[in-house]
Amino acid sequence: MSLRLARARLAGAALAAILGWGLPPAAFAQNGAPAPAQTQPQNPTPNPPAAATAPAAPAAPEQIAPNSTPAQPGDVFGENTSLTAHTMIYVKGSGTWDKTFDIIATSLKKIRSYLDKEGIKPDGLPMTIFTASDDNGFDYEIGFPIAAPPKNPPHGEFAIGQTPDGAALKFVYRGSYDDLDNTYETITDYLDEKRLDAKEMIEEYVTDPLSAGADKLVINVYVLIKPPDASPD
Repeated sequence: MSLRLARARLAGAALAAILGWGLPPAAFAQNGAPAPAQTQPQNPTPNPPAAATAPAAPAAPEQIAPNSTPAQPGDVFGENTSLTAHTMIYVKGSGTWDKTFDIIATSLKKIRSYLDKEGIKPDGLPMTIFTASDDNGFDYEIGFPIAAPPKNPPHGEFAIGQTPDGAALKFVYRGSYDDLDNTYETITDYLDEKRLDAKEMIEEYVTDPLSAGADKLVINVYVLIKPPDASPD
């Protein structure tokens, strides 16, 4: 799975129309007859000196919001790690990139309500597993790890399964969910430089998306790496 596609949002290109180009002033009009010479009076009255004008104040510098919150001690970028499979209760579905955070928040709220109703405690951080993607959207599994399969298996829209396991790279992100796209671009460049191929991607939410909102998140991004091709015998 292409990591770049896994976070490729459809950002419409806004083209600013350039309107209102003024006609040239009459002094620069083409094909005009020359203006007649002006007769100067013999004793012209001197013009009073122009009043001094204060220089215009310089424009204030544009304030540009940072793409993410600065990293904190202990934050990692590209740390080698190994994921262990855990039992997970989740919902799955498909969505479009412009609705990603809404889908995550709605799904987690739904699952948390189900866990509370069944008396099941989460055994880890909530996560989103992107199982497939293209330019238009993505397939997902969103849920919570639990300690053991429940006595009453989930049914309907809820399912039980295993979280991904295997070799992965860990990246810590702080900031708004919208700006996470910039971090994914950096991760993609990092993988290209290291000649690594991603096979799956996970977002693990250190801060609760339901209470923290979309602007102040801490997210562990795990990129599972495809093993290198076996050498021919």
